[in-house]
This record gives sequence, structure tokens and C-alpha cells, in this order.
Amino acid sequence: MKNSEKNQLLKKYGSYALVTGASQGIGRAFAHELAKAGLAVILVARRTSLLDELSQELEQQYGVMCPVIGADLSHPAEVSDVLKQVEHLDIGLFVCNAGFGTAGNFLDSDVSTELNMLSLNCTALMTMTHFFGNKFRAQKRGGVVLLSSIVALQGVARSAHYSATKAYVHTLGEALQQEWQGSGVDLLIVAPGPVETGFATRAGMDLGNAASAQTVAKESLAALGHQKVVRPGFLAKALAFALASVPRWGRVKIMSQVMQGMTQRLP
Repeated sequence: MKNSEKNQLLKKYGSYALVTGASQGIGRAFAHELAKAGLAVILVARRTSLLDELSQELEQQYGVMCPVIGADLSHPAEVSDVLKQVEHLDIGLFVCNAGFGTAGNFLDSDVSTELNMLSLNCTALMTMTHFFGNKFRAQKRGGVVLLSSIVALQGVARSAHYSATKAYVHTLGEALQQEWQGSGVDLLIVAPGPVETGFATRAGMDLGNAASAQTVAKESLAALGHQKVVRPGFLAKALAFALASVPRWGRVKIMSQVMQGMTQRLP
């Protein structure tokens, strides 16, 4: 991140940022980039031991406060508790990164896991975006980063429910960008392709040409306030270009074939 971009983040969005899913992968990379820019970063995730280690690392490396909040955001009560804990802070930037995916045939999946994913990827995101959107509107400044995916723009076999949750995120973000025009609140939709994180392990996927989490965070923060959608990494950009003129039914078929290759080890 260039010095000018660092100064802009701190000047435009204020002293505090909140990152969900901060314990690893993309969330951890966002936390590093924001702390490097001089923002105090509130770290939210389930595993407090990892957050404590990250907090100490960021505070020592960048000299900023990084409070830790342990919470499982798939539970609405814990979402509410997090929001109560931070409502008094001067937060100006919200990175909604927490989420997970499943892969394989939908009818062979465990429905409780799918419901848990729905709650985390959609319900928690909606609740927290509503809270911070209102907070930022009242402040007349703020930034929201929503993590979508390249699978969000069409149905994808063997990732049917996950792609549906990301379609929700993407569609919500597009509408809010229109509603928030002139409010001083920026909203960026981030639609990466495969990324080198723990996500793939949990989903049981083999990733090729995956982007790094650092690439996602850096490209996203550089785009915040300037673009509506960013597709970090070479593969995401290449797929977006290749599929731009393909009708929706064709995108469904192509992306389903891509997912088939990535999940071939699964039943």
C-alpha cells in the first residue's frame, strides 16, 4: 500500500476499523493492511487464541491498538453482543469477511452445516451492515467492504448453496451502493476467485492459480471509495473477462465445470 493510500484511509475513515473473520486468511491480511495504515483494528472471530496472537503482532509491528472480540457470528445473540461492545467506538471502516463455504452435491450435505453457513454468510452480514450503515450515515463518513465471490453471479453446481449465499451478498451490496449515494458512505464489493486460505481446506477443494490473501486485501483497500466492485487476483479478473459476454445459462455450465474440477476428490 502506498503512503498516499495509507494517509487517505486514516483521514477518510477515522481511527478505528472492525474486521470479522480476522483470525486467518483474508481477514488477517486486511487487519495487517489497516494496522499498517495507522488504524486501530478491532479483531473479531471465533478463535480468540489466534486473535490474541495477531493482536500482539500488530501492536508490536505497527504501534496501534488491536482489541480482540471472540464471537461465533453464526449465532445472532453473539452478533448483537459484538455490536453492543463497539457501539461507543469511533469506527469508520467495516470489513465483513467472516464466512465459510461447502462443496459437493447439495443433497449429500449436512443441512445443519448449510444452515450455519446461511446464518454466518447472510444473516450476520446483513445485521452488521445495517448497524454500521446507520452509524456511518449519522457520521456522514464510513466505508463498508463486503466479501462476495466470482461464484456469486450465477448458480454453480457442487457449490450450490455457497454460491447462493454470495449472490445474496453481491445483490445486497449493489442495491446499497445506490441507496447510499451522497451519504458519505462508501461500499465496496470484493469478488475474488480462489484464494490461498483455510477456506479451501474446510470446503474440501483443490485450488489452482489461487491469489494470496495479501493481494485481496491490498487491491480491495486501494479500490475502496473509487470502485464499486473489485476482482482481486489474476484468475478472478481472467474469468470475469472471459465470461462477460456469455449468457447466464452458459456461465452456470462453465463455472459448474470449474467447480467439478476443484472438488473432484469429494463424493
